[in-house]
Amino acid sequence: MSERAQFTTRMGAIAATVGSAVGLGNIWRFPYEAGQNGGGAFLLIYLLCVVVMGIPVMVAEFVIGRSTHRNVCGALRQLSPHSKARWFGYVGITASLMILSFYSVVCGWIVEYLVLAVSGRLTGLEPNGYATMFTSFASHPWRPVLWTALFLLLNHLVLRRGLKRGIERASNVMMPLLFVILVIFAIHSLLLPGAERAVNFLMAPRLEDVTPDVALKAMGQAFFSLSLGLSCLLTYASYFKNSDSLTRNATVIALLDTLVAVMAGLMIFPAVFSYGMEPQAGPKLIFEVLPIIFNQMHMGIVWAVLLFMLLFLASITSSISMSEISIAFLTEEHNISREAATTVNTGIAVVFGSLCALSFGPLSGFTICGKTLFDLFDFVSSNVLLPLGGIFFSLFVGWHLDRRMVNAQLSHGPFVAIVIFCMRYVAPVAIASVFIYGLL
Repeated sequence: MSERAQFTTRMGAIAATVGSAVGLGNIWRFPYEAGQNGGGAFLLIYLLCVVVMGIPVMVAEFVIGRSTHRNVCGALRQLSPHSKARWFGYVGITASLMILSFYSVVCGWIVEYLVLAVSGRLTGLEPNGYATMFTSFASHPWRPVLWTALFLLLNHLVLRRGLKRGIERASNVMMPLLFVILVIFAIHSLLLPGAERAVNFLMAPRLEDVTPDVALKAMGQAFFSLSLGLSCLLTYASYFKNSDSLTRNATVIALLDTLVAVMAGLMIFPAVFSYGMEPQAGPKLIFEVLPIIFNQMHMGIVWAVLLFMLLFLASITSSISMSEISIAFLTEEHNISREAATTVNTGIAVVFGSLCALSFGPLSGFTICGKTLFDLFDFVSSNVLLPLGGIFFSLFVGWHLDRRMVNAQLSHGPFVAIVIFCMRYVAPVAIASVFIYGLL
């Protein structure tokens, strides 16, 4: 077997892993979840969850990946050869393929709206026209399928070039560009009239808004936003150098991921408040509400293009990491070429992604347990497989692995002791709460 690839630089490792965590969960989902759940109260609990749950679970995945330098199934088999724990790797692979399938549909919507923005067709409509536009597009018999397939093709072109020439090189370009666009957008939004109302909404928590329901939703958002339990972080950590500090990497990645989510809120909420819209708009905020605002803004077309370019960059860096889970598994466990493994991954995603895209149109009447394929893939992966993965990784590293091996992967100090304590006790209970809530 040829020598396994590693990230060339620590900056490349950080950029790629931040790209894995930063996605639509930060820029699309975080603002509408915060908007529906009290703003500042949601953010406060979210930050707490990142510290006591996010970083410990991330460190657990890093320990498994870096200590073995193997894919998720190979890593678990090497660390626990005489137990059935190795079979849990298939949970991560299954979850990644399910998420990639429905996630790429939303990414296809973003590509469509990016094209509409660039061509100037996202302005000039009456307010109700944007809802009609989105509904008409999402239910179209072939357009969403076309954009889903195109997005996955772009994803494929990056992945087939490998870790250094594909993933690392693309991340080193796309992540700085994402941050630049986000900063420009946030500054512009904060200069809008009435922006102080938005800042107070997001940054000033009201105690009456802190409820068990808000706490569980913030906890679930932190889990989803950081890509925990999916094996993305484990897979990327398997490419880390042995000299990298896992606790430092986890802290930097969690901070940058959180910074993106907060900046996304500061980008969107001032515009929403300034133009008299409601922050509780929900998932339709990006596709139906913001285009109304762009239609009223000076240079609205430019800002629309920047927004959907930002969303595109966030979505493709995440889809690349989700794909790498199965690609690493196929190349290492079944000894096939990277090109063939990438083609298999893309083919599966195109088939199931197309079916998910049609769930809003021709297949809208086809349901399983009362859910369309899109909703079913979303529910099973996000509400079942990811929480199970997070609980497993926490308990596996916190209780099952030899403490000497774990300590060898982590630097000593009080911070590490706190991380291990949270990994063993706090994170599993918190994630189990999210898991039970998601099933109710």
